[in-house]
Order: sequence, then C-alpha cells, then structure tokens
Amino acid sequence: MSIIAGTQAQALVEDMIDREAQTQMCGLELTLQKVERFVSAGALAFENKERALPDVQPLDFDSSGWISLSPGAYLATFNEIVSIPSDAAALARARSSLLRCGAALETALWDPGYRGRSQSLLVVYNPAGLRLKKNARLMQLIFLRLEKEAEKLYSGRYQGENI
Repeated sequence: MSIIAGTQAQALVEDMIDREAQTQMCGLELTLQKVERFVSAGALAFENKERALPDVQPLDFDSSGWISLSPGAYLATFNEIVSIPSDAAALARARSSLLRCGAALETALWDPGYRGRSQSLLVVYNPAGLRLKKNARLMQLIFLRLEKEAEKLYSGRYQGENI
C-alpha cells in the first residue's frame, strides 16, 4: 500500500473550496457544509434490513457564518464529493486544531468504489462548547493505493449520499 498525494489525490475530490489550501503533504482536507443534531435513537443489527438511522435536525449558522455547539454528538456533512477508485481506499483523521479545541471527529473507512458527500460524527467534549465557521477545515482524508484492484466495489446504502 502507498499514499496517494498531491494532484493525484485532488483528482479524487470534487467541489473543493481552495485546492491549494486544502492539499496537505499526505492528503486533502475536507470542509464543513452543515451540522445536524441527533433527535432520535438509531439501531444496528447483523443484517442491514434491521438498521435504522436516527432522525436529525439541521442547525443554522448565524449571519456571520458561525455556529455554537454545546458538548455532545453531532452529524457533520462535508462540502466535498469524494470518489474512491477501485484500486484505493481512504482513512481520515481530525485536524489537530479541532482536537486542541476539545472536539473530535469519528470516521469510518472509505471503500473502493464509494462516491458521495461524506458525513462524520463530530463530538464536542469541551465543557465550554465549540464554535465552528461554515467551510471550516475539519479533517484530513488520506488516500491509500491498494496493491491490486478490489475484487468488489462499494454498493451500499451510502453510495451517492448527499449529492
């Protein structure tokens, strides 16, 4: 496995706000489009037919583009559309500045063949809360080149999400 970086990584992401600013040494930064609050319980089982995603309520940015979040869990949606080729996968890490503010992003694996405007769990741990501005750079997506093309491509429920 090797890291896909620079202009090769840029080719895997659409709708970047500023390609130069968002391109880092080992990956690309994704930016905040919207934040939603969880308002009901979710459910997971072995079989996806029993899966139920929780209801969410969108939160509004103020007239200056800021949002103030109390401690808790939120669903963050990113601006960028990610397209993972058949010979790659991606992992994400929160920007260290987000961690230093007392918040974290929980992320999953971006599978070969996935295409969509991704979401992650934003957890505010800071007892004083967190302020975020629309389009804030929250995480870095790291693309990994697989040794060979995947035998199966992602075709699950989240294919094409938020596009």
